Amino acid sequence: MTERRHFSRILYATLASLSQGSQTWTTQLVDVSLQGALLVRPSDWHSGPERDYRLSFRLAGSDIVLTMEVELSHEEGNRLGFYCHHMDIDSATHLKRMIELNVGDEALLHRELEQLLAEHLDHPHP
Repeated sequence: MTERRHFSRILYATLASLSQGSQTWTTQLVDVSLQGALLVRPSDWHSGPERDYRLSFRLAGSDIVLTMEVELSHEEGNRLGFYCHHMDIDSATHLKRMIELNVGDEALLHRELEQLLAEHLDHPHP
């Protein structure tokens, strides 16, 4: 399979909450990027026709909770891949800082931010 990722992903194993309407699943975050996240499939998981979810997770050792509006992009084995189509400015700022600390290349991070903006402008979500 061809690698299509254009964004640095960082491994970040932590508990996460995935919700859709009144349904909420507790799961494990595997990795995260500016563009999305990979989760462990919850044992009671069932996906329906609606693909939009809300993902939230707490930064280790803090009260900071990152929240992303995500769309299920793929299911593979015990993993669920999500594309992020929106996050609030505080979550985006904290995620940017996490990636910056883990990638260690500020120029690469700025290129990814520019690409993210371009992709979102080309593919607006309703």
